[in-house]
Formats: sequence, C-alpha cells, structure tokens
Amino acid sequence: MTTAEYLQTPEMVTPQELIYGRLRVADAPSVPHQRLVGWLFKALDGHVREHRLGEVLLAPVDVILDASRALIVQPDLLFVSTARADIVRDRVWGAPDLAVEVLSPRPRIGDVDERLAWFAEHGVAECWLVHQRDQRVEVLALDDGRVTARTVFSRLAPIVSRVLPSFGRTLASIEDY
Repeated sequence: MTTAEYLQTPEMVTPQELIYGRLRVADAPSVPHQRLVGWLFKALDGHVREHRLGEVLLAPVDVILDASRALIVQPDLLFVSTARADIVRDRVWGAPDLAVEVLSPRPRIGDVDERLAWFAEHGVAECWLVHQRDQRVEVLALDDGRVTARTVFSRLAPIVSRVLPSFGRTLASIEDY
C-alpha cells in the first residue's frame, strides 16, 4: 500500500500503521493502558499549554515519518514544538519533537527497538518509554539516527527531559492527576 492509498482509507479509532507499505492493525488498547495514556496526556498538555510550548496530540493520529517509503506510525502521545508547528496539518507530516509510548505487557503493534530506530532515523529528538508493569519511565535522547542517552526514572523520581526541560513531574504525581 502506498502513502496515498493509506490516506484514502476511512478514519478509524483502531490503531493502525503503515510500515513500508504493509498495513498493521492492532486490537484496541487495554483500559489500564488507556488510563495511563490519559493521565500522561493531561499532565503534558497542561504543562505545554501553560508555557505555550506547542501542542500535545493523543493517539490515534498519523505521524508520517517518510511518505515516499510509506512509513506512518501512531505513537500513544506526541509533542510538536511551536517552532515546528507547520508539520501539524490534517496529519503530522514529519517527526515530532517527542514521542511517548506506553508499553503494555503484550505489545500490540511491532517491536519497540524497531520503533526507536524509526524515530531516531527520522529526527524525533526524544522518546519516552513508559513501562506500566515496572512503573518507570525511560527517557531516550535521539541524535544522528541513534539513541545517544537513556535515563530511567522510577515512579517517584522527577522526569527530566531535554525537550520539555521545565516539566519535572513524577510518574506518581501524573497517576494521581
């Protein structure tokens, strides 16, 4: 399937991605997964709006990382800075500044390392991997097509982000939102 063909398909709320021309569709996420995504969205969106930093978007939304190679993903959450707001149109046409993936015990679409490679290759600056089971957040800095730094934050540790340097919330405070 080409990017043009994918963009002609009807809108769906079921997670789906186009990976180098192959359509991947997943079951709906679990309630605990969606609950955590919702809490993260409220915390990130509130912070971004308060400081007028850009926009936080919630899945499902298509992120077209590479239109010519038919690579379209749907991270759980993403942030696009005000400086790069022009990539947000009917879909997100390019790499967001930050992608957030809430990891379920059973992944629904693809492999985490595969996704990280795509994010790094296409210019996402940072990715947060939120581990439900272990109640921790990994913040990965992405540069030059690879992961250049990985920092793990426990449930009670303030999350430090180079993309959102003034954020500083803990996973525990987000869950109590």
